Amino acid sequence: MKVVIASGKGGTGKTTVAVNLAWFLANCGRKVQYIDCDVEEPNGNFFISAHFSKRISAFVMLPVVDQQKCTSCGECSAKCRFNAIVRLPGNTMIFPELCHGCGLCLLVCPAKAISEDEREIGIIESGMGWGGISFVHGVLNIGEPMPKPLIRKVKEQGLSDHIQIIDAPPGTSCSFVETISDADLVILVTEPTPFGLHDLKISEEVARARGKSIRVVINKDNGTFRPLEKFLEDRRLKITARLPENRKVAEVYSKGDILLEELPDYREHFSSIAAEVFRQSENLEHSPNGVLP
Repeated sequence: MKVVIASGKGGTGKTTVAVNLAWFLANCGRKVQYIDCDVEEPNGNFFISAHFSKRISAFVMLPVVDQQKCTSCGECSAKCRFNAIVRLPGNTMIFPELCHGCGLCLLVCPAKAISEDEREIGIIESGMGWGGISFVHGVLNIGEPMPKPLIRKVKEQGLSDHIQIIDAPPGTSCSFVETISDADLVILVTEPTPFGLHDLKISEEVARARGKSIRVVINKDNGTFRPLEKFLEDRRLKITARLPENRKVAEVYSKGDILLEELPDYREHFSSIAAEVFRQSENLEHSPNGVLP
């Protein structure tokens, strides 16, 4: 089962929820894999105490133009929706930062003047963490503008016989969309603030448009922000847990410790989240088309 922990904005506690949920499930005797898809700034390994045993480079395919064969017809440039190819007199230029590696230019070139070569975009590291938690994350190369291909390759390392806890990148951009593309359950972490509600609305809309089963965790809950409660009621979103506002949580996080070890009272809240994961996993097994309602 693939469970994505996401948030519309950074700082809501997404990684805290993801790490501690993985810890809790492992303590329940489940086979767990923690997948950190926040490839621009991964940090789940610090909490899981991951020991990496494998490191591979991740590549995308980049078109290479044979200028001797090129007739400057402009067909590749006209068909490239990402504007990664520009035809100049006597020269066809490729902009690697814009290229998505789709390969369309190879197919449409009538002169067969385009081939492909690999371009490294980052690395993928995998290993084991605390309590036998399998771990994998990606690290995007500095200056690389497109994390989507790396996120896709990181998710390919998922173990089908494990509960996959996938830590999504913050925000609701293409990275978020790619991360939830094959999720069985999306848990949105929010906070009771105007900014938290604003971004929750966007992330919920994106996930709902893609037919995802959605649950909500309210972090730093104080029970005083009525607009959030009304939105959840109006959208009929199920609240899986309310994590109370507590300065000690920030102190534990800043030290890189596991919240549920330092503050055992929070285990009750994560028991509720885990119960929902188990429930949805059972529903998934009995679903005729393998899709949750």
